[in-house]
Formats: sequence, structure tokens, C-alpha cells
Amino acid sequence: MSTPELERPTAPGPAPEWTRIEEVLHDRAKSLVGRVPRRYLDLVPRSGVRAVRRTMSLVRSVRARVSVPEAEKVPYVPGVTRLASDLARPTLLGLVASVAIVVGASVPSSPFTLKNVPGAWYFGIPSPSVVPGNQAPGAGLFLGIVAVYAGMILMLRVWYDVVRYCSRTPGIPVARLVPVFAAWCAPLLFVAPLFSRDLYSYAAQGEMMSHHINPYTYGPAVLGQGPFVGLVDTMWQNVGSPYGPVFLSIAGWIVSVTGHNDLMAVEGLRLVALLGTVAFAWAVPVIARSFGRDGAVAFALAALNPLMLLHLVGGGHNDALMLGFLVPAYALARRGHPVAGIVVCAVGAAVKVPALIGVVYIGWEWGGPGRPVRARVRPVATALVMSAAVMGALSYVAGLGWGWIAGLSNPDTVRSWLDPATALGLGLGKLVALVGLGDHTHALLTLTRGGGLLIAAALSLVLLLDSERVGPLRALGWSLIAIVVLSPVVQPWYLAWGFVFLAPVVEGRVRRGVVVASGIACFVGLPGVHVLVRQLGEANPLVLGASVLVLAGFVAVVLLPRIRRVSRREPQPDAA
Repeated sequence: MSTPELERPTAPGPAPEWTRIEEVLHDRAKSLVGRVPRRYLDLVPRSGVRAVRRTMSLVRSVRARVSVPEAEKVPYVPGVTRLASDLARPTLLGLVASVAIVVGASVPSSPFTLKNVPGAWYFGIPSPSVVPGNQAPGAGLFLGIVAVYAGMILMLRVWYDVVRYCSRTPGIPVARLVPVFAAWCAPLLFVAPLFSRDLYSYAAQGEMMSHHINPYTYGPAVLGQGPFVGLVDTMWQNVGSPYGPVFLSIAGWIVSVTGHNDLMAVEGLRLVALLGTVAFAWAVPVIARSFGRDGAVAFALAALNPLMLLHLVGGGHNDALMLGFLVPAYALARRGHPVAGIVVCAVGAAVKVPALIGVVYIGWEWGGPGRPVRARVRPVATALVMSAAVMGALSYVAGLGWGWIAGLSNPDTVRSWLDPATALGLGLGKLVALVGLGDHTHALLTLTRGGGLLIAAALSLVLLLDSERVGPLRALGWSLIAIVVLSPVVQPWYLAWGFVFLAPVVEGRVRRGVVVASGIACFVGLPGVHVLVRQLGEANPLVLGASVLVLAGFVAVVLLPRIRRVSRREPQPDAA
């Protein structure tokens, strides 16, 4: 009997990627059939051919029914999908964006970094006679600001492309996205702390710990004159620390290991933030797969998010370390190790208190799904008692006691219009003063901030009780976002708490909302806009013209690929 020839089914107008996959599968099926001995083909001469035909027909029918906006999902097929070439462009463009941000922020007297003290950083230190933000227009400050903003826009655009690509190519191994993360993140390790001076406060508190000074009792100003104090924001120099004993112990250890060198201590603390980011980047795909979701999409949304990279790594915030304990703790619980998850989560709460919400959710899900509320109360109480014991032991070992609980109210001294509860209190205070009833701003702030916390607690409780229907990960993510938005102090990078947990499960409009909110949060509260506007009218025309040309080229690089894709999707006149 001759080897049967496979008949390759056709379909009108398949996508190019699906055509390539079908061709490869067809050729491989033919070669396999050709290798089968004839005595076996005589037994079932046509069933194999029919099976292949049915399989290809099923693939086409599924492809026709399962689609995403504007394009069809093309599953990742090893050896067929050109993953390396597809990710090469966003990897390179993200690296260019990151380098542009580093170069722009390293300009002397850049408003995005503080390095006006000798020894504060390796490079970009302004001369003592220059006041930050008041440089002459031709001194490079204008181009530095443009480079930072252009780099951020480019990074956001490339990140959106990666998320979109991963969502339309299910099954991409997360390991193939690690080089993208490394390329985007590496330049940010060599720039002065971005957009915030918190990293200098961490180093000063670590210096206090190394000298056995309790940061909950005294502020950094107790150290006297020196490099550690000179870089700390004046607002926090006489205020106790609101951070947990684990973080302060780590900060003190880093300062001691680096020989009390302020620059090395800052870099050490940034490496801690990087380790925390790597930890939750590893755990997010694990959580996604436990819910039956794609790990690569979750990794792209969480780990490659410019909000995480620019603020948590570039800014060195200890929120990265908190998430580095909280997210793996939840992943451990999802893998069937709730006790280990509670212990790790308690360590995260000893970095920053919001991690305690993870203990509540691990206890809530301890007995499995479908249990009534009454049956969940005892596991939650047990989890809270266990976490309190762990945190108490850590506080005792650190020698700080529970003084950090009192320090949690210290950030309330900040009055920012970015915080909805604070903005409402300040607005009401001005309105009351305007009608002649006196200055009652402090009382109104206490009322609005307290009310915001109560509303956040109520929303979190409702989401917890309804987590069986909403989904535990969505309930946890939205609870964290409610706590952030309605708390007395709001910082843009705080949104990372909720976005990390929403990343594995959001899709459609909610996913686009997370992308848009992350992009907006990257720019909220950034300095440099007023300097840029002032220098637009004062800058050298040659410098301004060169900047316009650079920005025009940048816009072309970012938008032209999108325009080409749109034009390819437009129907041709003859086809119409």
C-alpha cells in the first residue's frame, strides 16, 4: 500500500501566523506518516488522515470563535513563533528609554534627583554656586528635562506593546521576558534616587540603627550635621520612622556593612528594592497559573510596568521589599502552604503594615472555597494571632519594641492635594474660612481623613465577604487600591500594591484601565514642569530647534509602527 497523502485543508483568508503554523503542522504530519511501516498503515489506512483533518478543522473553528480586540490570538508554538525577533525591538527601545531617563536625570541640578551635596552621587553634582532649578537655559537642564519625559513616554509605549503582544500570544514562557526586564531595569541602578528623597531618609534611619538610636523616638536630625542628614527632606528630619523593625534592621545592617558611607548605603538599599521587585516578579506568574491565567501577561503587567521600574527601583522605595514578601506569601498559600505564607506575610508587614491584608486573605481562603462566613472567622483569627506573634518576635530581636505603631500616624503631617481625603478637608477649610467662620482646617482634615479610612475599611470588608463571587485576587487588589486612594497620604507608587495583585486576572477594559492608570501615576507629582515652561521662553533658539527635531524623531519612532499596522488593516479599494 502506498503512503497516503495528507490533504491540507484550506480556509479563506487565514491570519499569516496561523498559515505558518498550519504549514509546519501539515509538513510534520506528512513526514510522520511517511515514516510509519506499511504493515501498520494497512491496519488503519485512513483513520490517521481523518484525525489530522479533524484536528486542523477544530483548530480553525476555535480560531474563528476565540478572538481578542483587533486581532486573533496566536498561541506560542516553539520553533514556529519568532519570539526572539518579536521581543528584540521592545527590549532595545525600552533600554533606550531607560538610558534617556538616566541621562536626563543626571544633568546637574536636575529637578528629578537631589544630589546637591558633594559625595551624594557619582556624577551630575552641581557646583555650589548653582541653585537647583535655576540654571541658565543653555546649560543642559532643558534638554535633560525633555530627555526624562520623552524616555518615560517611550517606555510606557513599549510596555503597552509588550503587554499587547503577550495577551495575543498565549503560552509565552516567562523566562523569555526576563531579558526584557533586565534591559529596562539595569540603567536605573546607576542614577541618583529618582523623583523622591525617601531613599536618603532610609539611609539616615539605618545610620541611627547602627548607632543604637531608636528611629521611633528620634528623627534623623539627632545625628547632627553630616551627609546622611543633609540629603533628608526637612519635613522628616525631626519625625520618627513609620517603618517596621525588619526594614530598619536591614537598613542598619547595610549602613554598617558599607562602612557608614552614605553613597554606598543608598546603593545597598536600592539593591534591596531590586531584590523585592525580583521576588514579586517571580511570584506573580505563579499566582496567575494557580488561577488558570497566562503567566507571561501577568509578568508583563506587573514586573515590566514603568510605575514599578521607575519608582520602586529607580526611587528605591521600600514598598518593593514589602511586595517582595507579600506576593510570594500569597503564592505559597495558593500552592498549599498557608502557614508558611502567613509567616512570610507577617515579615512583610514588619516592613510596612499594609502587608497585613495578605494575612487576612490567606486565613480567609485557608479552608478552601465554598465555606460559609462563620467557618472562615476562626482561620482568619488564627492567622492574625500567628502574624502578631511573628511580628512581636521580630520587634524583640530588633530591640525596638512596638514603638513603630505610634509612628504610623507621622506621614499624616503631609498635606497634599493629590490625596482625595486631604484635598476635601483643605477645600472645606478654605470654604469655611471664606464665609467668615474661622480657620477649622485641622478639625476638618481629621474628619475627612478619618472618614476616608472608615470608607476604605468598609469597602475592604465588603470585598472580603464577597470575594467568592468577585474572585479573591480581584477583591484583594481592589481592597489595596481603596486603602491607597482613601488613606491620609497618597503617593503615586502606592498604586503598585493593588496593580500587582490585579495583574494576573484583569482583562479587557479593566486591563486597559490598569495600563492607563499606571501611565498617569508615573507622571503624577513629578517636578520639572514649571522649569520646562519657563525655559521654553528663555532657551537658545538653536537648542530649542534641536530639541524639536529630536522630539519629532522620537514621535516618529513611537508612532510610525502603529500607523503602519493601522494602514495594513484598512480594506483595499478592489477588495471592497
